[in-house]
Amino acid sequence: MIVGPIRKLKSETKNIVEYKLPLGEELVPLNPLIGKKVKLNHTGNIFCVDTGKKLKKSYGQGYSWESYITLPECDQCIVQPELCHYARGTCRDPEWGEKHCMQPHVIYLSLTSGLKVGITRKSQVPTRWIDQGAVKAIKIGEVKNRLKSGLVEIEIAKTMADKTNWRNMLKNVYEDVDLVAKKKEVWKEFAELFKKHEVSKVDDEVFEANYPVEKYPEKVSSYNFDKKPVIEDVLMGIKGQYLIFEKGVINMRKFQGYEIEL
Repeated sequence: MIVGPIRKLKSETKNIVEYKLPLGEELVPLNPLIGKKVKLNHTGNIFCVDTGKKLKKSYGQGYSWESYITLPECDQCIVQPELCHYARGTCRDPEWGEKHCMQPHVIYLSLTSGLKVGITRKSQVPTRWIDQGAVKAIKIGEVKNRLKSGLVEIEIAKTMADKTNWRNMLKNVYEDVDLVAKKKEVWKEFAELFKKHEVSKVDDEVFEANYPVEKYPEKVSSYNFDKKPVIEDVLMGIKGQYLIFEKGVINMRKFQGYEIEL
């Protein structure tokens, strides 16, 4: 048995995506557990992923209220990058902003539950795509910082989805799309927008992910440590940040900081 607070799943891109679960001081390989009965027991303890402080309740996927309202990574502009206010001198932590927001960002197309547009820091490719459960993805272009990527994304999102239907993603239900052809259409349609925000062209390489799933669920129901502290079920696979069990799924990132016995 291993005990400790959990963090978001870590992934490594190989022929099949390999997952590990940060659990306290351990990094537990999960792929070997697929097809086996696994027991996850939430002890009732929750710890802030920033300070380690014991909490009654967490916010924003693992933070204390104090951390949530003060840390730059919990600011509204992380969810809505077009609201980035670094240039106005009001960033919660300018040094953090330099390292994370004032860096090259990629605008991309991905296939999760369907075609969607998204943005991520260049250094987070392809981790971001795997975290979202994308089966395919292609970079549209590159910009100088997070604000520019957000301003481009919000315009493209007026004609295309920018969110994933997580249930369909977990059922592996999607309509295949020629991403190279779609990228060309986007460049043609938004040429002036791309010029305005200095979007640089990138290669047309299509990323494809092969997730370690023995069987996708036909109907998706969720486990929740707050409602049911013990999960004892056969692990059927892993996709995105979800563990897929025989009788339900659970988003591990949602429960960061929860102390779990494995």
